[in-house]
Amino acid sequence: MSHSIHTVTGDALTAQDVYDIWKIRDAVFAFEQHVEDTDPDGRDLLPTTTHMWLADDQGPTSYLRVLDDGHVHLGRVCTRRDQRGLGLAGRLMAESTRLWGDREIVLNAQSHLEQWYESFGYSRSGEDFDDAGIQHTPMIRPAQ
Repeated sequence: MSHSIHTVTGDALTAQDVYDIWKIRDAVFAFEQHVEDTDPDGRDLLPTTTHMWLADDQGPTSYLRVLDDGHVHLGRVCTRRDQRGLGLAGRLMAESTRLWGDREIVLNAQSHLEQWYESFGYSRSGEDFDDAGIQHTPMIRPAQ
């Protein structure tokens, strides 16, 4: 397993990176969680988008995406089913805090993960809402 975090901006992704990112996001969000909304949103290949992941010989084990269009928005956090419980997403969250923690960061957490995100300094910033059939909680982490 690769223990180093891959951090790549959207404009620097290789075709293999794009395929691998699509593969983990599709497995978690479309296959496991039955999200019917399309994943591609036109933002993955932008130079202001950063993709972060850990990988093994089967591809990404955990992944997240950071959008920075003047505001920092963290999303698409997912971990491959066979790699859950190993703290991999936590490593990515810590790295995103290291890189962007001097700025306010927002995210829309799946509501059952609200306490997990609180452990990284995030707090609820509004009412729960439905996104693609899954309850989400808006959260914010103030600039440190």
